[in-house]
Amino acid sequence: MAKQHKSRSSKPDRFSRPARSESFSRLPRNNYEEPAPTEPVEGMRLNKYVAHCGICSRRQAADLVKQGQISVNGTVELEPFYQIKRGDVVRYKGQVIQPEERRVYLLMNKPRGVITTASDERGRKTVLDLIRNTIKERVFPVGRLDRDTTGLLLLTNDGELAQRMSHPSYNLKKIYVASLDKPFTPAHLEQLRGGLELEDGPVKVDSAHFVPDSPKTEVMVELHVGRNRIVRRIFEHLGYEVVKLDRTYLGGLTKKDLPRGFFRPLSQQEIIMLRHFTGK
Repeated sequence: MAKQHKSRSSKPDRFSRPARSESFSRLPRNNYEEPAPTEPVEGMRLNKYVAHCGICSRRQAADLVKQGQISVNGTVELEPFYQIKRGDVVRYKGQVIQPEERRVYLLMNKPRGVITTASDERGRKTVLDLIRNTIKERVFPVGRLDRDTTGLLLLTNDGELAQRMSHPSYNLKKIYVASLDKPFTPAHLEQLRGGLELEDGPVKVDSAHFVPDSPKTEVMVELHVGRNRIVRRIFEHLGYEVVKLDRTYLGGLTKKDLPRGFFRPLSQQEIIMLRHFTGK
């Protein structure tokens, strides 16, 4: 794995990348990006086109279209299945967008207090602020970690892979370590393993264990569902407060040699692994 890089800011903080003698941008490009598929744009559905522009996943792109945030040739287009024609000019937030020429895949160990979104109207720090000026391509986070949750997060402009990674039908394995406000009881551990009924429906974890050689306040949960704040709500349902929450595993990717607040490019082997897991 390539070493990390220190931010060039005159005021380095805990989000700075580790120091090295050459800048991140001078690494061989195939360490973190690869040529995009040469799929013809003409006839492509609008939501797929937007996803290929590195804005978001295809499913999220369909929502953007329905919300009236995408225009074609100066007219708002509300149909995600609109087929792109030769010469069409597509805009998002008034800016012309075009499919990215290269695919980029970055793995981040997200720090606490950072928003998992492309921008924030309240001016809070986002995950994209942490990689700003590092790559020229537009990338977006795959899925979400809430502001106070730390751990693994993938950023990419590969809309199709992002869609598959976010969909529960692909059973992408995710592991979280939750630090609770009080010891977790064995009875609640068994109840958690058996499944719970939350306000938005039933939820079943893939496995749950106490963290070895740690206090009984530390619980490791494996699951593949991606509902909003699902891990925190699971423990709240059982009468516990999650003091800290950390995602330690994401589809075969781990935090090994990746300190909190740092990021690195995926290797070609890791990209192939993710595609294998998602059937891409």
